[in-house]
Amino acid sequence: MRSKPARPTRKGGRGAEPLAARKRRTRTIIALLERAYPDAKCALEHANPLELLVATILSAQSTDARVNIVTPALFAKYRTADAFAAADPKVFEEEIHSTGFFRNKTKSILGMAQALVERHGGRVPDTMEALIELPGVGRKTANVVLGNAFGKNEGVVVDTHVQRLSGLLKLSREQTPEKIERDLMALVPREKWTLFSHLLILHGRNVCIARRPKCEACVVNKWCPSSRV
Repeated sequence: MRSKPARPTRKGGRGAEPLAARKRRTRTIIALLERAYPDAKCALEHANPLELLVATILSAQSTDARVNIVTPALFAKYRTADAFAAADPKVFEEEIHSTGFFRNKTKSILGMAQALVERHGGRVPDTMEALIELPGVGRKTANVVLGNAFGKNEGVVVDTHVQRLSGLLKLSREQTPEKIERDLMALVPREKWTLFSHLLILHGRNVCIARRPKCEACVVNKWCPSSRV
């Protein structure tokens, strides 16, 4: 009879889970989630780095589904950084209104496009340093673009799902995205950094739902300190 895997120490237990054990558990979790979500990828529809950059800025405080409704018409009208940079702000606000915070997003996207034209010949740069210097682009947005548009694993995207599940899985006890990302980068193999976020996001949407987690259907429940089963 196969023995069940030992659960990691819960909060309040005799000691913290050793780093080596947490790394092994993380790799097991990744393997199980990869099997459960073999098609995990970025949910924002895009055809090039510029479209992904715009879509990611639009996704703040919105849903990917809502952004994907808005962007087809937007990308058909604005095909280059020059086109975005020349957009009428009032018109653009109306075009992205349904994504929320449309005034701030308009300022960020048009400012970002102007910076691309002035500093990078209209092309989206492929380094963290250059991306985070663009208006409206922080580390999270830069990680999305680098990982999904350029295939560069420079960090782990920490959105609300990743933050919540990282806490439930006890992969990080930190509360801020920057510190959580640092913990995850130490646990997850670098080649899996981009994929790991997609896996946790899908799992958070489909199984580990905030208000009604389906622990009995969770493929990693044996490896989760917060599991109810």
